[in-house]
Amino acid sequence: MIVRSLQLTDFRNYSSLQLELGAGVHALIGDNAQGKTNLVEALVVLSTMKSFRGVTNEAVVRKSATSAFLRADIVHDDDREFLVEIEFKSAGRSVAQVNRKRIARTRDLLGVLRTTVFMPDDRNLVHGGASERRALLDDAVVAVEPSRLDLVSELERVVRQRNALLKDAGYRPSSAVLAALDAWDEKLAALGDEVGAARAALLADMTPFVQSSYAALAGEAREVSLTYSADWRGGGLANALAESRENDLRRGTTTVGPHRDDVVVQLDDFASRTQGSHGEQHSLGIALRMAVHQVVTKRWSSPPVVVLDDVLSALDNKRAAALFERLLVALPHRQVLVTSAHPLPASPHITRWLQVEAGTITPVTQAP
Repeated sequence: MIVRSLQLTDFRNYSSLQLELGAGVHALIGDNAQGKTNLVEALVVLSTMKSFRGVTNEAVVRKSATSAFLRADIVHDDDREFLVEIEFKSAGRSVAQVNRKRIARTRDLLGVLRTTVFMPDDRNLVHGGASERRALLDDAVVAVEPSRLDLVSELERVVRQRNALLKDAGYRPSSAVLAALDAWDEKLAALGDEVGAARAALLADMTPFVQSSYAALAGEAREVSLTYSADWRGGGLANALAESRENDLRRGTTTVGPHRDDVVVQLDDFASRTQGSHGEQHSLGIALRMAVHQVVTKRWSSPPVVVLDDVLSALDNKRAAALFERLLVALPHRQVLVTSAHPLPASPHITRWLQVEAGTITPVTQAP
């Protein structure tokens, strides 16, 4: 799939923008705080109804405006055409339409436009906390099967409700509280078992792609393994919740379940989170993103739009050039948008250069 055109009104620092895109690699260059990341953020919002920057609706509406409008013209590999339109309101519910028909649920938007986003802090997928890796898995699970958005969202809701009940219950709860806790446990167990199975299956699919992606990035073959760390899966979540109930009541929170699981990333049998070098962690983080992209591409027989948001900024020129070329060679793609506040390496893969300055985009004929 590719985005043929993008239109923004009152989105971030764009008062009005009409941009023709198309297939190929589009290089967005310019100083910091000019609107490069804002532009690619708009594409991701159009694909998922949420920003990869983790902000509220109010944050994307331009100052002094009451709404932000986003519109994209998209064509799939089978020549199907889609028009996606979203209005984000600074107050009130946002509205999304596909081909002029309002959608009732976010999952009805998923799959119209798919995006894979690489960011400068992708090293945190290895070096950071477990929540980073869980989020990667759950986003990927939904990208592979959009109907699972309801499953992931419902799991989050049930955990919140159970935690609220535990917090108010105290160490000696009443029979009514215990009965309510039984009901929440039953719901959580069913949802948790399903989410755990989906995550584990996804990791199995990702592992060979992580292996090959890391080799492509690092220039050498290393043994990479991914292990889903969820002790409760052996006996099922229902048993684990029953065994942990006393501890949960004492602590006022749910101590076992998918919301506490992790992924152990190992390189040559060493735990990369604690024993990997900065460079190894950085390459592994990118390899994890690449693996998700490849799994989604395989599932839908079409690569998502690739966003490389300032991923070369922390590297010297030689390493940046090598990483850029290896990414573009190893990643299946039809359309790539790469942003950079620093000079990008001259590459035959780049088909178009765009200068971004104060919310205005100007095509340039050659690399700066």
